[in-house]
Amino acid sequence: MDAINEIKMLAAQKGVTLTYIANYLTEYYKKPYSVHNLSNKLRANTIRYTEMKLIAEALGMELKFIDKE
Repeated sequence: MDAINEIKMLAAQKGVTLTYIANYLTEYYKKPYSVHNLSNKLRANTIRYTEMKLIAEALGMELKFIDKE
């Protein structure tokens, strides 16, 4: 699954929108994040790890690396 669909699915499960996530990023970085900009970054896979961590935080989640074993 690609990043945009994964984030949309998780956001729907948590009852939040991409607008909420964009606003969360705007508050943290103190620079405007539009839904369009966020969607483009997710589609193009150009989103930074720090942004993904903040998206997880906005969703009440965290990113983890887990051994496959």
